[in-house]
Amino acid sequence: MTKLEYTFKTDLLFKTLFVQHPDLLKKLVSELLGIKFESIGQFIITNPEMPPENLGDKFCHLDINMTIDEQKVDLEIQVRNKGDYPERVLFHWAKEYASALPSGKDYIDLPRTIIISIIDFALFKCKEFHSEFRPLEVSRHEELTDKMTLHFFELKKLPNDINTKDMLLLWLALFKAETWEELEKIKSLKEPVMEQAINAYYTITAESEFRERERLWERARHNEASALRHARNEGMKKEREAIVELLKSGKTLEEIISEIDTE
Repeated sequence: MTKLEYTFKTDLLFKTLFVQHPDLLKKLVSELLGIKFESIGQFIITNPEMPPENLGDKFCHLDINMTIDEQKVDLEIQVRNKGDYPERVLFHWAKEYASALPSGKDYIDLPRTIIISIIDFALFKCKEFHSEFRPLEVSRHEELTDKMTLHFFELKKLPNDINTKDMLLLWLALFKAETWEELEKIKSLKEPVMEQAINAYYTITAESEFRERERLWERARHNEASALRHARNEGMKKEREAIVELLKSGKTLEEIISEIDTE
């Protein structure tokens, strides 16, 4: 097996490919949301920009924001779970929803806001690879509003045998693929959309500009991780120093704990 240097889960490749090929993105999103491709009217990528200078910035993230028939849709890839992923997605949704209120408009004018997460880890205990969440009353299952929807697609739960007529499974198999052989197996099915996506993948990953941007992006992610580790270490160091000073002042352990809890 020949391991791919870049996969469809690679942040920069993911955004580059679908910004350059919005027709493919539209087809992907229609499958993820279970809506007919032909029924989509308005389709706008609202954050297509990827200035090279921004790729070196700390805390830069490469999701894709869209407006689809007056709905806000955000599509992201996540390969690691740090233990706070549901909360992270909920916070992300809240920011997107709150920022969509037009000036001078009422809350009723807020658009439906949808987050789609393709994740490379098991998040829920169910066997199903797709989970959809909306705010429901716990006993009656009455929907509070249709303006909040969170979709999760867990790649680890995909079936081994992919139905070649199921476009959703084919798309997700593309994101799951880690080897050249897996990509070529999907391409050999002669499904035009899959062939188009894989050909676009080969074209982009062969470009020197993409490879340099990916190098910068990897360095940015490394710097971000280092900065977060440093911040945590500095915070712990200051806490230890403060505790030592409080102990020297003669305060009891109970008093120190009480003082820390009130800060």
